[in-house]
Amino acid sequence: MVLAAGRGERMRPLTDTCPKPLLSVGGRPLIVWALQALQRAGVREVVINHAHLGGMIVAALGDGASLGLSITYSAEAQALETAGGIAAARHALGEQPFVLVNADVFSDFDFAPLVAAARSLPPADLGLCVLVPNPEHHPDGDFALVDGRIHNHGSPRLTYSGLAVLRPALVDGVTPGERAALAPLLRDAADRQRLAGLRFDGLWHDVGSPGRLRALDATLAQRSPGTPDSQ
Repeated sequence: MVLAAGRGERMRPLTDTCPKPLLSVGGRPLIVWALQALQRAGVREVVINHAHLGGMIVAALGDGASLGLSITYSAEAQALETAGGIAAARHALGEQPFVLVNADVFSDFDFAPLVAAARSLPPADLGLCVLVPNPEHHPDGDFALVDGRIHNHGSPRLTYSGLAVLRPALVDGVTPGERAALAPLLRDAADRQRLAGLRFDGLWHDVGSPGRLRALDATLAQRSPGTPDSQ
């Protein structure tokens, strides 16, 4: 599932006329980078939620065939936040673990380990989250990672990357159509020792402002054509 329903308030005025996932960086929309990476890792079916200017996302991506994917859309009249978006899409996701990607995150992460984890997640675990070193705009991080397990307390602190494998059961307490954030559910799962994690130290950007978008665009312009994220 690719989360693409956010309004992108901090990206205004760019997002007044273009949904954030369609903002271009390195010559293609943010969401296309993510979809291409998923396709390279063997993913073929994708659910995308949308709200603000969502029709533009549907028009741009269609049924996904041009990307080697089959895309199902989950339309939201108003953005339901992360957990709310997942709950609203339960009918399309089924009951097996799935890979989750935030459309406004850019990285050269290889999704193959997450695809494998989705097929082999231990029954007791509600998810596996990818954590990254804390960016300047989030210096305190979100979680600690010890021996492959995520904890709410401890050090060093790391930041949730917006990339994960989750069981749909994680949002069992969220009513479809209800606005709900994912972070409290992840913290609760960590408290119950039901959340695994892995650390990623490669290229990763939370594209949360026009300045960060420009900086990422400049970074990509300097990368050689042979790097994975340019293929």
